[in-house]
Amino acid sequence: MRQDQFEQRYQSVWDRLESHLSGLEKFRFRRSSDELPADLPGLYRQACNHYALARARRYSPQLVELLHRLVLRGHQQLYTRRGAWLWRFFAFVAVDFPVSLRLNIGYFWIALALFLLPALLVGGFCLIDSSLIYSLMSDAEVSKMAEMYEPDNARPGRTLERTAESDFAMFGFYIFNNIGIGFRTFAMGILAGVGTVFTLFYNGLVIGGVAGYLSSLGYYDTFWPFVSGHSSLELTAIVISGASGLMLGRGVIAPGRYGRLDAIRLQAGRAVPLVMGAGLMLLAAAFIEAFWSASDLPNLIKYVAAAILWTLMILYFIYAGRGAGGTR
Repeated sequence: MRQDQFEQRYQSVWDRLESHLSGLEKFRFRRSSDELPADLPGLYRQACNHYALARARRYSPQLVELLHRLVLRGHQQLYTRRGAWLWRFFAFVAVDFPVSLRLNIGYFWIALALFLLPALLVGGFCLIDSSLIYSLMSDAEVSKMAEMYEPDNARPGRTLERTAESDFAMFGFYIFNNIGIGFRTFAMGILAGVGTVFTLFYNGLVIGGVAGYLSSLGYYDTFWPFVSGHSSLELTAIVISGASGLMLGRGVIAPGRYGRLDAIRLQAGRAVPLVMGAGLMLLAAAFIEAFWSASDLPNLIKYVAAAILWTLMILYFIYAGRGAGGTR
């Protein structure tokens, strides 16, 4: 859609939102929920979607800036009131995050390929020849990994020195580890995207290699039940973080009609919902890993729960947020 067609189709939405905001800004000290126009949230959601589309389609900087200011003003009216943060959180999870991923799905597929292909290839090679794992990890690292999942380990997924630690302590450890991986994967995108490509590829190599190596040792009943529960959230979040990093890298190497700094800012703004959503997924993955994955529940229950979680996550990213204020 050309920019003039885009403006003609949605100008009435922007004008109505502008009218509401101007009226509310005149009475900034009287902004209870009851005083807000009933259609304001829907108009705001449409404006957010239009802003994302304008950036994705590289419309003029003037239009992007106009919509950006409109979105900021709408956010100020809707979300600076007492209790609004909770509504905003649910709106982000239900609409903003999945819609942002679908709007930038191309980056996701590239990141997925960079992560999954080396994981599958190296995993297969290490399953056939377990000695190949030593090309990726030191002897000490391999021994530590095998120790975590050997059948005699009372708490799979933990080294012997950590078996006595509480689930809550491990929760904190997993948060630190998971969030660190996700943030590095995103932030390395500032190196023209090369850093993100390397991080995704390397993590794919290591994760695939470890899975193949432990399977070659016959640790099926300890390794796979442990990782099945949190893998959907953790691995997908790493790929989403990678997609965000690739977006940042594009701002560096292909700014288009924008100056390079402006392009980086625009791409970073587009990536923020993905980074935030990936962070929430990694937080949830850490919780599952600490309190569920190492539990004594039967493996069948863990596999069924993992299948349900994978299915729900896929359906969430496909359907969540569709039809909400014109989102796609």
